[in-house]
Amino acid sequence: MKQKINQEVGVVCYYSASQKRFVPFVLHWQNKDYALGTVDYYHSYMEGRERQHIFELCDKAQSLWFRLRFDSSNLHWNLEAVHDGLAN
Repeated sequence: MKQKINQEVGVVCYYSASQKRFVPFVLHWQNKDYALGTVDYYHSYMEGRERQHIFELCDKAQSLWFRLRFDSSNLHWNLEAVHDGLAN
């Protein structure tokens, strides 16, 4: 079931200079760390003068799907939605 969350979360990410990609690696939410898999979908858009980056991806166990938003103006991460039951 897909749930809207809209909650600030902690994210560990890395930048690959060779691929020129900024990638979320670990999500910390509700006192639990989720190792993240590959990014399934990415896009960015302007909200006023600020660029927002959207990442949609599953955890490595492929049991949860996450929609994360990175706000480039304040460098904060927001978990917008989560979907469980993907392994079924």
